[in-house]
Amino acid sequence: MSGPELITLGCRLNIAESEAIRAIVSEGDDLVIVNSCAVTAEAVRQTRQAIRRAKRARPDARVIVTGCAAQIEPESFAAMPEVARVIGNVEKMQPESFLAAPDGEPAEVRVSDIMAVRQTAPQLASGFAEHARAFVEVQNGCDHRCTFCVIPYGRGNSRSVPAGAVVERIKALVDEGYREVVLTGVDLTSYGPDLPGGPSLGQLVERILRHVPALPRLRLSSLDSVEIDDRLSDLLAHEPRIMPHIHLSLQAGDDMILKRMKRRHSRAQSVAIVQKLKAARQDLVIGADIIAGFPTETEAMFENTLALIDDCDVVYGHVFPYSPRRGTPAALMPQLERSVIKDRARRLREAAALRQRRWLESLTGTKQKVLIELDGLSGHAENFARVRLAPRFRRNDTGKIMDIAITGLDGTTLTGVPA
Repeated sequence: MSGPELITLGCRLNIAESEAIRAIVSEGDDLVIVNSCAVTAEAVRQTRQAIRRAKRARPDARVIVTGCAAQIEPESFAAMPEVARVIGNVEKMQPESFLAAPDGEPAEVRVSDIMAVRQTAPQLASGFAEHARAFVEVQNGCDHRCTFCVIPYGRGNSRSVPAGAVVERIKALVDEGYREVVLTGVDLTSYGPDLPGGPSLGQLVERILRHVPALPRLRLSSLDSVEIDDRLSDLLAHEPRIMPHIHLSLQAGDDMILKRMKRRHSRAQSVAIVQKLKAARQDLVIGADIIAGFPTETEAMFENTLALIDDCDVVYGHVFPYSPRRGTPAALMPQLERSVIKDRARRLREAAALRQRRWLESLTGTKQKVLIELDGLSGHAENFARVRLAPRFRRNDTGKIMDIAITGLDGTTLTGVPA
């Protein structure tokens, strides 16, 4: 019998929650847990593929499916012959959800109403098996209803973790030796209004930095540009312990498409916040989520989005080919041909890859502070560039921050030697 195996798809929040699950399941269980993603139809397809692959590799293991895809369409996963149980995003934090059912029973569904959940808690992972960084959930759910998105139906309404609990969790992680913490959430910049006093994400970050002085690196996951207030932008611009890398939920660069997406920002606002932040902190690098081929998108509208990669200096482009999600308003809008969507996604990826390569090439000859990952040979710089050391430099430096002299570029990975 093998121990539990966790397969995680999707966002950093799922990574954090998978590690919390790892801490509550029994080491002796012959179990595969698939923590699913539902952000696109492709993500759901990949979840099904992962389930089938896992069952082929471990035919005697029980396969339990959880995460957003399981929350949104539990019965479709319960119908898969490989699946023993489907559990929701609330139930996956309950140890009893993973206990074996009597032999011969059909796949069981344990999925409650996610919209009824009003609180969230920091998931107490004791370690991060595949990362030298630690991911801490500070927010969950989303109160916005973008016309393309099903995630609120998988995660529920927005709710925040009290700042004191976040600080204590991060203190514990630093005591365990973690040198970088990533704050995660479904809609991270909406942190706080549901808590007493209505603190903001900027206030939470200030409190973490003040009360955990031994934490050298704090990184923020995806941010909604329209919710970056002056307090948070000042921290991003001037606080050296906050990593100079932000990932923005831009989605499009055309105002009409943004309106049809029910986004709350304009193209000009996206460009303005990037210009403001980069003017104050020149080493800041930008990542962005961008959707290709949204319904009704004309070639001229697409060109506006394509130009946004240069206008916002996007070096980490996360491009999603649009796919209709059942139950969303966008699924009822006039759809584009799949061939058009795929072509526009390709053009966006190529533009982002070109900009990324030019940026990476500019780092050759510089010195970067790199957090060494578990393989002892690679890691991420403060700007999130991936850096690999030559094998001869391998030492017991896992989890340490090292000065690395960048000597070259191999694909999308920088190469270097200890400085």
